[in-house]
Amino acid sequence: MIKSTRATLALFAVAMSLPLATQAGTLSLPAGASVAVEVIDTTSLDVNNTSQSDVLLKPTAAASGEYDLPNHCLITADARLDGERIRLSASTLTCIEASADDSEIFSGDLSATAEDLDGNIGVPACVEGSGSDCQRAELVPGEAFQLRLRGELALEAQENPSAQINERRRQANGEGVANPVPGERPDPDAQ
Repeated sequence: MIKSTRATLALFAVAMSLPLATQAGTLSLPAGASVAVEVIDTTSLDVNNTSQSDVLLKPTAAASGEYDLPNHCLITADARLDGERIRLSASTLTCIEASADDSEIFSGDLSATAEDLDGNIGVPACVEGSGSDCQRAELVPGEAFQLRLRGELALEAQENPSAQINERRRQANGEGVANPVPGERPDPDAQ
């Protein structure tokens, strides 16, 4: 169950001058690559609650990261109040790359740090106080920032049970769940 304080991340793969590589069942990004993201739910930190685990992020088109992720992604990160900024360290990534009837699932560890759009570590988020006297900071959906990868990302596609079930249904030829052949039974009105 996802708490309302978590955020999800979904990015759309677009062929760009620095494209994301999803060839031959592998999702890969080079070290130092950046992707634009935002929180799914409002994340608030204050002097009494200076950190939060499992903040969920999703991709956004509102800012220009260097790379895009597949259609639907979820990134988890830990957040920490640092002066008037919130520092986020991303730890996991799960993506689904869907095209026509096929889809691939990529999931694994991610090592990335949040930056503002100018490349400064952490995201400016103070809403009460200022500087080192910031009493409360907040990230809200729609405010874009970047995740910069600390190392190379290379995830292999995982088995997709839904795709396998759908393929069996398409190949059923009248014998599968999607195309059942009616059983031979006596007609109750014929008696």
